[in-house]
Amino acid sequence: MRFTPKFTPARLIVGAVAAASTVAMAVTVMPAQAATSAATSVVTPQTWAPAETAAIHPGVQTYTSGGQCTANFVFTDDAGNVYLGQAAHCSGTGEATDTNGCDSGTLPLGTKVTFNEGGSLLSEGTQVGSGTLAYSSWNTMHAVGETDANTCAYNDLALVKVSASDVAKVNPSVPFWGGPVGINTTGTATGDKVYSYGNSSLRGGITLLSPKTGISLGDDAADGGWSHPLYTLTPGVPGDSGSAFLDAEGKAVGTLSTLGLAPLPLSNNIGDLSRELAYAQQHSGIPGLRLVPGTEPFEPVL
Repeated sequence: MRFTPKFTPARLIVGAVAAASTVAMAVTVMPAQAATSAATSVVTPQTWAPAETAAIHPGVQTYTSGGQCTANFVFTDDAGNVYLGQAAHCSGTGEATDTNGCDSGTLPLGTKVTFNEGGSLLSEGTQVGSGTLAYSSWNTMHAVGETDANTCAYNDLALVKVSASDVAKVNPSVPFWGGPVGINTTGTATGDKVYSYGNSSLRGGITLLSPKTGISLGDDAADGGWSHPLYTLTPGVPGDSGSAFLDAEGKAVGTLSTLGLAPLPLSNNIGDLSRELAYAQQHSGIPGLRLVPGTEPFEPVL
């Protein structure tokens, strides 16, 4: 069940690693290397807001029909539109335990999303911008009739098109850490360090609690590279859903999707960004969709 109507919880998943061991990778996904080339080969024409003053950025809170999540990365396309990523389940209409994007209810494209700062359980804080849901892996998998179990379970990316009047407020750098400097296409090994920035309303707007470091628990080849289980110093909590994860080189490796209950209690699973973005590039109908690198250098200070 949903914890509260004021935020969207991280999806709960039981036995995610074990269950994934019986299925294969989707054949409809573009090769990750090709996705990376397409995602980083074109220089975007925007002049980004300064990182220190930008109101809209990775880590900003998003509100979709009252549900609160955390934005991950900034994307653009050949037309110069700007998108902010969030988890597809942030616009889900079912329960927190609904983790299969191929059969879970979801809001339609065009749904309004707001970008907020300082949201808490008492209020949604201050709205700093808005946009509309332009792509959702869940909606898309419904439309194309996706059947691959791993894709259905872990493809959890949505894109919010930033309103034209708010584009000048955007900076693509991950707060505190900087980057991303590109896209990770090789996954993670046991013990690899990862870096994230959550912004759950459960923290009451205390930004000192947002930066997190963690370690990978090693990738399970049985899920086709679609997810990366990990532990962070404090686990991702409801409201952190969708937040960005960087690897030790500052490359975008994934987006927070689920909270594991078993067999790895208090772990988190992140969806693999290279595969999520490749799926969007193939099916979204957005020409030239790509990740925008941060304007600030990656600095793993912790």
